[in-house]
Amino acid sequence: MKTRYTLIATVLLLAQQAHATTLPQAAALAAQTSTGSTPGFTQLEQQSLQAQRTWLQGDSASLKREQLEKAKQTSTQADKAWLKSSGYDFNVKQNQQAGIALLSGFSTLPDSVLTANRATVTDINLNATQNVRHQALQDAEAIGSLYFLSDAMGPRLGKAFIAAYDKGELSKAAALIKASEVSTSAAKKHFNYPRPFLHEGNTIHLVPDDVVVKDNVRYTADGGSFPSGHTNTGYTDALLMAEMVPERFEALVTRGARYGYSRLVLGVHYPLDVMGSRMVAERNVATYLNDARYQVLFKEARDQLRAALEKECGTSLAECARTTGKDDPYRAPDMKQFYRFTLSYNLPKANEKNTPVQIPQGAEILLKTALPHLSDAQIRRLMVKTALPNGYPLSGNAEQSFWQRVDLTAAYSMAK
Repeated sequence: MKTRYTLIATVLLLAQQAHATTLPQAAALAAQTSTGSTPGFTQLEQQSLQAQRTWLQGDSASLKREQLEKAKQTSTQADKAWLKSSGYDFNVKQNQQAGIALLSGFSTLPDSVLTANRATVTDINLNATQNVRHQALQDAEAIGSLYFLSDAMGPRLGKAFIAAYDKGELSKAAALIKASEVSTSAAKKHFNYPRPFLHEGNTIHLVPDDVVVKDNVRYTADGGSFPSGHTNTGYTDALLMAEMVPERFEALVTRGARYGYSRLVLGVHYPLDVMGSRMVAERNVATYLNDARYQVLFKEARDQLRAALEKECGTSLAECARTTGKDDPYRAPDMKQFYRFTLSYNLPKANEKNTPVQIPQGAEILLKTALPHLSDAQIRRLMVKTALPNGYPLSGNAEQSFWQRVDLTAAYSMAK
């Protein structure tokens, strides 16, 4: 039976999409998901930060900056032996080249877009609050782990996740998720675009670290700017966790966007960098999930993770994942507006051609777990109905246009 969407729900959602979120509004929404927003959320953030710092420090007497580059998941946290024994080939080079092709439109963007690109990161960087900067620093040094996902799970499930992660109770999921990150190094070398704080005449404020290492060294990054490696990590991890814990699908997908926003707060990436990485990460995750061999690993990892979380929660996952009011900001209704803002960062359109949405084969799998009651055809129709208008930067050919325009949270929300 076809799912029917009420007229009022559809009209309200489309009306909301028609009114673009402004940059100050997006900044205010980002602040809601930072330490200090509410007591319960702040407590979870502090627990996550402490666990992250303990992991980074390892067996050392104290945490030093040189330890950050070497930080990887421990053998307890991630069962790499299990993953290696599977012999699965992640086809990294092939996926890297596909990513470069997907982002090829970057090389022909007009000056008006690149100018707005620089202006937007400067605005976000200079006007960020102290709490938002602290969140960005915490996000930056969480890249080798999964701790940053805990705050999108809500206070109760988030705490259970940290406990299970540190005990190694979800080690298969931890290993598989991190191995699914396709490095952006080849794309960075190909596009060779300088970072915001290196652009001539920039006014970027480099943020001192008074949160993680606490040595007040100003945060920087090396290598090319486009696309963002951290954002690729954030989206890949968030998307796969959302597939494993669909009870928190919308919140986790939004966490990927918020992780990318942190890179602009620090002034080390432009909007286009994080937009491009979202496109590539979504494409890569869909590719893996459509692979039957990957699905065998995914299901085994997912089942272990869900059992571990229920054990730590002491109740069903559905109950543990329930929204807990203001202490669960990633579930706030207006975070849908934040997510949609990050699809384009309100950059000027590169072209005004009205191109219909053409969905790549298998792309609907990204919503299949979260919307099991819908057919593939119904999900595809949702993707079309909720997509961003055409013409924003990086939307060139049919495939590029789709991955630039697809709004997973809007499609999910409309179905719900």
